[in-house]
Amino acid sequence: MPTATAVDPCDFVIFGGTGDLAVRKLLPALYLRDRDGQLTDDTRVIAVARAGLDEPGYRHKIQSELGRFVAADLLDNETLDRFISRLRFVSIDLTEPSDYVAVTDTLTHSPNDIRVFYLACAPALFGPICAALGAQGLVTDTARVVLEKPIGHDLASAQAINDAVGAVFEERQIFRIDHYLGKESVQNLLVTRFANTLLEPLWNSSRIDHVQITAAESLGVGTRGGYYDKSGALRDMLQNHLLQVLCLVAMEPPTYVHRETVRDEKLKVLQALRPLTNEDIKRDTVTGQYGPGLAEGGVVAGYREDAENPDSTTETFVAVKAEVNNWRWAGVPFYLRTGKRMAHRSSEIVVQFKPVPLSMFPDSDRGPEPNRLIISLQPKEEMRLELTAKEPGSGGIRLRPVSLKLNYTEAFQRRSTDAYERLLMDVVRGDPTLFMRRDEVEAAWAWAEPILREWKRTDRVPRTYPAGTDGPIDAATLVERDGRRWHEGAV
Repeated sequence: MPTATAVDPCDFVIFGGTGDLAVRKLLPALYLRDRDGQLTDDTRVIAVARAGLDEPGYRHKIQSELGRFVAADLLDNETLDRFISRLRFVSIDLTEPSDYVAVTDTLTHSPNDIRVFYLACAPALFGPICAALGAQGLVTDTARVVLEKPIGHDLASAQAINDAVGAVFEERQIFRIDHYLGKESVQNLLVTRFANTLLEPLWNSSRIDHVQITAAESLGVGTRGGYYDKSGALRDMLQNHLLQVLCLVAMEPPTYVHRETVRDEKLKVLQALRPLTNEDIKRDTVTGQYGPGLAEGGVVAGYREDAENPDSTTETFVAVKAEVNNWRWAGVPFYLRTGKRMAHRSSEIVVQFKPVPLSMFPDSDRGPEPNRLIISLQPKEEMRLELTAKEPGSGGIRLRPVSLKLNYTEAFQRRSTDAYERLLMDVVRGDPTLFMRRDEVEAAWAWAEPILREWKRTDRVPRTYPAGTDGPIDAATLVERDGRRWHEGAV
């Protein structure tokens, strides 16, 4: 069994401990960190929720659920027994401040100095929960609070949440999580850029033609229809996940990679995003909504049926052409797209380099393809560099694209840890490098909010696309009118 350096003992207090995020992601991640030896013997996991369960009932529930969300070969009785014994359950009404006495009673006699309060609940509860924790005297100097996205639905609401949480916790104690930043391939982008001399001299507008960032999901909204219908693809994915990935692609080299230095450089990218005018928004943004179609091996319903709203105009697909107005990236378009019920589940960064200035092989049946660096985030975490090579054989030179591939699991012969596993341990360590700072969140909203406002002003109705396809045809037009095309492997 693999082992890792243990983090300091702590209490993980998960508000919304019976919810989908806790059961599907957080608790499996903590189980796997326990399996790899990173949780000390006295580390506890305390679920706080309204569900009418007692502690034995909660433990039984989680023990059965872990089998659904942890691979069978990673489940063993010894770790499972140890992890289940860590679980505590506190049943309260999260909106009732007086109920938090029960949380205080659970924490008062704990030997652990570090408390991680994970708010796996609706953003509207972030402020009230923090206020209640402060009133109970539970916010110590070594406490941390983790905020799940979305942080607000616009700039004003994001600022209000940040103000409410910031009234109780210092900024250094606030960890705004974006699980995309915990993916191995995303972090490796920093190493690829700044620990190798091969690419950095080429990483600018003189050599790069454009960048594509895609987050495609094959599933629909599932049980999240109520939430999603008030959110949409831009709020749910583009404003946070895709912009954060864009920042890592476009940021300048920090003095060194550590805590605030990376976040300082990401903020500069967000501030350099060219604001979109109303005309830009009309021309350079595409919205879509999935209709009935073929997916998951059969016919599936459209979004309006899934969301139980026959008149919904919420977008399940969005594509945007963005530009970073600084010296390095002037004139290089960044094409961002995300959608549900797409043909395939795939998230990729495609950095396409400019073509060679002259094709020197007139007898070849095809010209050289542009070089591309393709960083796959899911379903496999890998990196591919596409080059042009001569096809073996006699009879002249025939050009064919080939890939140099790095698959992290195969290269290092070990399981790639899940993003939540990594990020949860960073919270315990107090390392905010891979988390969003307040000014980052608000800068992202300041750029994205005018798009939402203009869509509303013009009553933008998303174009319907069949489930199981690559999205609305307008998305292809968005890049084709620039003489480009979406990378075929991304969806």
